Amino acid sequence: MSEVTPNKNSLNEKFKLTPCLKDNIDLFKYIFKNDNTVIYRYFENKTSTINYCLIFINGMVSRDVINENVILPLINYDIKSKLENTNTIDILMKKVLLVDELIKLSDIDEIITKLVYGDSLLLVEGYSEALILNTKGWEKKSIFEPKSEAVVRGPREAFTESIITNISLIRRRIKSHELKVKFREIGYTTKTSVCICYVEGIAQDNIINELEKRLDEIDIDGVLDSGYIEEFVSDEPFSPFKTIGSTERPDTAAGKLLEGRIVIICDGTPIVLTLPFLFVEYFQINEDYYNNFIYASFNRLIRIIGFFLATSVPAIYVALTTYHQELIPTPLLLSIYNSREGVPFPTFLEALLMLLTFEILREAGIRLPKHIGQAVSIVGALVLGEAAVAASLISAPMVIVTAITGISSFLLPKMLGGLIIVRVIFLFLSSFLGLYGYIFGLIGLFIHLLSMKSFGVYYMLYLDSFTKENIQDIGIRVPWWYMKYRTKIVAKNPFRSTKNYDISKRIKTKE
Repeated sequence: MSEVTPNKNSLNEKFKLTPCLKDNIDLFKYIFKNDNTVIYRYFENKTSTINYCLIFINGMVSRDVINENVILPLINYDIKSKLENTNTIDILMKKVLLVDELIKLSDIDEIITKLVYGDSLLLVEGYSEALILNTKGWEKKSIFEPKSEAVVRGPREAFTESIITNISLIRRRIKSHELKVKFREIGYTTKTSVCICYVEGIAQDNIINELEKRLDEIDIDGVLDSGYIEEFVSDEPFSPFKTIGSTERPDTAAGKLLEGRIVIICDGTPIVLTLPFLFVEYFQINEDYYNNFIYASFNRLIRIIGFFLATSVPAIYVALTTYHQELIPTPLLLSIYNSREGVPFPTFLEALLMLLTFEILREAGIRLPKHIGQAVSIVGALVLGEAAVAASLISAPMVIVTAITGISSFLLPKMLGGLIIVRVIFLFLSSFLGLYGYIFGLIGLFIHLLSMKSFGVYYMLYLDSFTKENIQDIGIRVPWWYMKYRTKIVAKNPFRSTKNYDISKRIKTKE
């Protein structure tokens, strides 16, 4: 059976605009047949016999702009005395229409794309060109606080579903002509607008070129979220760890741009992508740079510890209680065995069932309405845990192990999928080989991470050499006056500032 390919035939191959207004109207009525949202407004100039037809889609345009800035001037303007040897369309563009953006087009495909995206189409009798008017005015969500990246200190704005609004949120933070924005359309049915943002002179040219190449190679009928693009352009699509970052915070995106990263904004989604993405970025949050560097460093170390707890606690517990009891202090070992009296399941199966139950409760809490989901998660965990221990189905230490594992996972919400997969792999290895299995799994994890790249940049970049520049923003966050360099492989220009700030002078002056 031959492979079925999508139909990408261009409308330009079938249809052309003509000087006859009626034929042009019939053409668009044929293209948009059975679509009752397309409005056709016929009218003529009061001083001449020039006929017009304005075509727009209901709900996608601003009615005020159409009525006051388009229809009213076209009807009232004394165009008859201005004609002489001048092109009517040129007069309309230069002297009549009161819109901020308008162009002449004859390409049917491009006209349709702009029409369905909120622009209006003006057809004029006697011309085989159409005027495209910027009349966009659909309803859009206001700017709210971030839902998944809440902070105590820092900006409270989040991206929205509007690509133009999202670009403006970044431009308000980076007021520089070096901030570049490149648009393209992806999806031959949805024609989703996607833009690439970067700071010229900081971002690497070879990374920008590689990204543009991968975006141009995307072949899909529709893009509804930035997650589609993430899978297409990722270096390691089969890895549980992401090589492309994501954020809903404009301040985070601006910070990444200043580091030499590239931001991808997709129309219709509040989540933007950042690349290259390194493993250490899982442990960095924007609030680290707004709080005192000592407190921020402490919190970052907690996240790093949380990564090992979330992946290793069940595996180590199963390995110790099953194969290496001699490593457990005798009083603790006796307590564990007393609590396991009457439990019918082996330790491995007990751990697997508890972790699975925890993930079910977590997923249920997310999918349910917020006020119900929190109650289900908390009450469900308490009731099920207490009932399982009372019925001798689960031992009390296993409930503690599961709680530590689950709570530690919440420290790294963006790594949640990777944590679950690694945790299960470690658990299986430990159940067969004990601590040796856990160590083998740990070695395999580091080999996998060290072999990964994100757009040519090593995923574990900072861990190859512990130089003064490399360690300033990994496990700890040093003061701003010491962070004078960007990551050299990621950024073209490694210098953050042009002046040397000496904190010792200010301290001495104060004394």
